[in-house]
This record gives sequence, structure tokens and C-alpha cells, in this order.
Amino acid sequence: MVSISVIIPTYNPNVARLCQTLSALKNQTFPLNLWELIIIDNNSSNHFAKGLDLSWHPAATIITENKQGLTYARIKGFSVARGEIIILADDDNVLDKNYLQNVRGIFQANSGLGSIGGKSVPQFESPPPEWLSPFYDSLALRDLGDNRIIDTWRNNYPAAAPIGAGMAIRENALRTYISAHHAATNVITDRTATSLSSGGDNEINLAILKSGWAVGYFPELTLEHIIPAERITIAYMAKLVFGINRSWAILLAKHKISPWASIHKNTLLFRKIKSYISNKAWQGEGNYLRWKAACGIFQGRAEGNRK
Repeated sequence: MVSISVIIPTYNPNVARLCQTLSALKNQTFPLNLWELIIIDNNSSNHFAKGLDLSWHPAATIITENKQGLTYARIKGFSVARGEIIILADDDNVLDKNYLQNVRGIFQANSGLGSIGGKSVPQFESPPPEWLSPFYDSLALRDLGDNRIIDTWRNNYPAAAPIGAGMAIRENALRTYISAHHAATNVITDRTATSLSSGGDNEINLAILKSGWAVGYFPELTLEHIIPAERITIAYMAKLVFGINRSWAILLAKHKISPWASIHKNTLLFRKIKSYISNKAWQGEGNYLRWKAACGIFQGRAEGNRK
């Protein structure tokens, strides 16, 4: 009987990195016959499946979701998953060998938990620049220390809420999110082929929290996130921090927990110019990225005003 479903959404993946992800799953201490592997091909064009060997797993499958967007790929995975626990892994995540076993144990010991996550530490393929570390969270890297943290809904977004990389979810806790997704007109679609927006995992957590479930951070859940050289360039990071902060502002406004007032789109240029000066964006990469992050929030506040 399958108790865990591991879902890997992917779009034109780097096959070598995806194989590292699969190798880590192959070496899990959790019994192979108790979990299934579901790879969601989100309309890829690079025929990556030809480079994969899934023969080691008796319940591995590749399913196509043609509608572009990480959220749609995840929803597809949810619709076919058979496990009572679902683990979301990115195609560049290397999970600790005890990850699945630890997830199962945590949920068994804490019946009120809806979603959990842990540490996401970097595996850089090239040395990171000095200015990068303040922006690690934008790269789905996280380390909240060695103490467990459990949070419930208090009309804000809690620190313990898991990030998408390695997020583990109790299937029962997903039902409100899936129902809301099907009924929504302003869906948070997360990353697409042309956009570095985010927020899909945050929206899952919010639906879970509002349904009365708790969320948690558990340091024994550890994964390595492979970071290639092209993702630590200033151009990529500028696009990333803008997209993430724009989505964050829209998400908070949508759920009526934003600390910022909405703004009119006609004020955007003035705000961005003022922020450029106050952040001294011309003085180094860190200052420039802080300005791009502020611009993303301004954009989201203006767009959230129309939601």
C-alpha cells in the first residue's frame, strides 16, 4: 500500500541534475514498495525522459501537464497521487537519505500537522559571489536553525510554513486548497516558462492553515538545492527577486494579510525612482537587488489593488 507520493514537477530539466534528484530518492531508507514516484512533465520540449532510467522503482511514472505553470503541474500530481502523504521535490533537489522516513514519522507523531518542511542548503556548481548571501531565500534556500517550530493560523504568514522545495503535505489537508484552486479566478500560477513569479507554495500553506491545520519546520528534513552558475548572475537574480516580491505582495493582498496598503499604478514610476535613490542602487549588486525587490513589491501592491 502506497503511503507516500513524491511529486517532481519539471519543465525542460537539466537531465544530469534531475538524475541527482532521482539518485537521492533511489537511496532512501524508506521501503521502496511504500512510496510512488510521479514526475510531471510540464510541457517540456527537450525530450528529457529519454535520458532517465526509472526501472529501479516499481511505481514510477511520467505524466504530462500541458498547461504551463508550476501550480498546474502540482495540481496534476495531486490528482493522481495515491499516498496519504505528498512530498513536493524540485528537479534539482537532493533529499537526505532519511527524508521520506522522517516525514512519515513526523506526521504519525503530530496528527494536527498539515504541511512540513526543513532545511534547504545550497550545492553551488560554481563559487557564489559575495553579494549573494542576503538573497538566499529567493533561491529557495532556508535554514531556521536546529529547533523544531510549529505554527498555527494567527492571521499572518508564519515563519514555520514550509517552502516548496521538499514540502511534505498531508493529503487530507490539501482538499480545501484544491477546491479553492478549481473555483478561483485569480490563481497564483507560480513559475512558468517565461516568468519567475512564485507564491504557489505559500498559497498551499495558507489554505492549510485557514482550514485549521498546523504547519511546521523540522531541521531533520534536509535537502541540498543544486544552484547552477546561470542562476547566480546579477541579471537572473534581478528578475528573480522582482518576480518573487511582486507575487508575495499580490498573495498577501489576496488573503487580506498584507502589511502594505494598495497603491495606484500611476504612482509606480515615482515610487521606483525614489526607491532607486534611497537604496543607492548604483552602488553595487546588493543595493541594486534590494531596489529590484522593492520594485517588485510596488508592482504587486498596484496589481493586488485590482484583485
